[in-house]
Parts: sequence; structure tokens; C-alpha cells
Amino acid sequence: MNDPAVIAASPESRLHEDGWLTGNRIHAPVLPPADPAVREGIVEIPGEMALHHGGRLNGVRLAWRMAGPAAAPVVCALGGISASRHVCLGEGPRAGSFETPRRESQRLGWWSEIAGPDRPLDTHRYRVLSFDYLGGSGETTGPRGSQPFPSISTYDQAELLLRLLNHLGIKALRAIAGGSYGGMVALAFGERYPERAGRLIVLCASDRPHPLATAWRSVQREIVRLTMESGRAAEGLKLARALAMSTYRSSEEFGARFAGPPALDSDRFVFPVERYLLARGRDYAARHRPDSFLCLSESIDLHRVDASGIFVPTVAIAVREDQLVPVADIRGMVARLGAGRFHEISSIYGHDAFLKESQQLRGVFAAALESN
Repeated sequence: MNDPAVIAASPESRLHEDGWLTGNRIHAPVLPPADPAVREGIVEIPGEMALHHGGRLNGVRLAWRMAGPAAAPVVCALGGISASRHVCLGEGPRAGSFETPRRESQRLGWWSEIAGPDRPLDTHRYRVLSFDYLGGSGETTGPRGSQPFPSISTYDQAELLLRLLNHLGIKALRAIAGGSYGGMVALAFGERYPERAGRLIVLCASDRPHPLATAWRSVQREIVRLTMESGRAAEGLKLARALAMSTYRSSEEFGARFAGPPALDSDRFVFPVERYLLARGRDYAARHRPDSFLCLSESIDLHRVDASGIFVPTVAIAVREDQLVPVADIRGMVARLGAGRFHEISSIYGHDAFLKESQQLRGVFAAALESN
């Protein structure tokens, strides 16, 4: 039962009071959450994992979390490269972990506008599953220390999800809902393992990155590399994130929020948008590792899937104001999909609309999740 492509978990798999017992060894028991409908754990994957771009990893650890009624259909929710397994309502990262949130409200989860009780992804009706990305700053295996870490593909993330489904004994997901990088992973999963997902909901993502978006991210990565060489990695990550934030939202939002005059601070002027971007950069640098940022940012730009080979029913949502993933790219991808539907919205939040637009997305989610 070592083949990750096998549909069912091993016959020996069963639910034990300390967690799931399968061919993969559970690293820690399911944590007892405040909400009895929340389960999480860390799976240790035995042996060597061969990666899409030629690298290899031994002893991969996979951190996962699932929230929702025990017998409900399972939807996997995946976000951008800064997302974690903490999607919606419930306990946030454990105290003392690298990913400890900066304020209590973040304990709601990174997709709390979309996923949760009575939200578009309703945890009264579905179990919401997610995991920390391979190569990220969470508790799944990622760059640590000075050892080089291999390049990671969205196909590698898809394989981790498959192994997790096998570990939990989940034969098929009701859907994968993925925004940004998570949408890329959803597409990779749909291409490789179509029998394991009933449908894909892909937001602000396409089958390949746009060269202009790659240009912006390439500059961000170079900033981090240069500052790592000079021992100022956190400062570089702050600047890279500040630059990235300027691409996530729309010009309309920045015009409305930051048109005020600069303020004199000591011996120089500081502009409102400058203060905002650097504050967001500092917050990000306090919660994420520079080498993990490099790994997953590169993974976005390495992303390529064959849209014509994806036959899982897919709803792809584009945002007119998205600077990173143009509407034309998503429309073109949908034309190549075996069973694709295109949906376009307008949002002042630009690329971040997948995080914020609960009202506009409610009907899209309902139609996608309830269709046969």
C-alpha cells in the first residue's frame, strides 16, 4: 500500500482514540481542540519522496487539519504561499511555534471570510481539510538551517494531498477550493488524480504564471537573496513582502485609502502607502522564514499544468482588477479544460478578492458544491 495512487487507504486503517492508524505512522495524536469537530495531526511519510523537478526528500512530515461534522463530505481548502492548515474557525497555531499569529483575530484562520459556519464554504455542511505546504514556514517539512532545499512543484503539493487522503481513508473529496497558489495545486491534483476530487473551484489562478507576475516575484526573490548574503534576511523579506503587497490589491483601493499627504518623520517624509506596506512587510517577516518564501515563490513561477488533460469539472473565477492573474489567462485556460466553467467578478481587492469577497463568492460556491 505504498503506492500513493491507490484510491483507498489500507484495510488496516481505522480510527483509534489517539488518531488514525494507517501504513503511515502518526507522529502525534490528534490534538484535543476546543471544538470537538476539529481534528489535526502530523503524518510522517516513510522512505524517500521523489520530487517533480528531480530533487528528493527523506522522512517528509505533513501537518494537516480538518474542521466540520464527522460524516460530512470533505472539501480541501488551499490558499496562497503564506496560508497554513488553519483555514477557518478554531484554534490557531500553537503558542511558541514560528507561525504564532500577531493578534487574536487571526485565530479565525486565513480564509475566515469564506470558510466557517454559514459562510460560502459552510463548516456546518462540509468538513474542511487543509495542510501546511511542503517547503513552507509551517510544520510540514521545509527549509531549515543552512542545508539546501530542493525546488518544489505544485505536483509535489498535489502528491502530499493524495498521501494525506490515503492516510485519512478518504476515497474522494467533494471538491478542492484553491485560491492563488492553492488554485495551482488544485489544478495539478485534478490533472494527476482525477478520481479523487469531484470538482475544482479555482480562484485567481491559471495553468501557468503570467510573465509580468514572474517579473515582480523574481525581483522579490533577488531582494531576499541579497539580504540573506549580508545577514539581513528578515529585512529583505520585509521589503519583498511590501513589494508583493503592492501587486495584490487594485489601484482603486490604493487611491481611496492612501491618497493623503505624507507625514514628516524625523528627517524625512513618510507616505501613507509606504507606512502601510512596510508594516505589512514587518508582520510577514516576523511569521515566515526567508528560505521558505524563496522556495514557494519559485514554486509559483515553476507551475505548469496541461489544462487540456484536466477533466474534473472545474469552476474558474477571475477578478477584473487582478494584476497578477489576468482575466484573459483564466478565460484561455477554461477554453482548454475538459469540463471548465468561467466566472468573472469585479473587486477593489484585486488578487486578494478570493480572501475577501464572501458575498460575491457565496453563489459560486453553492452552485459548484451542490451540482452533480
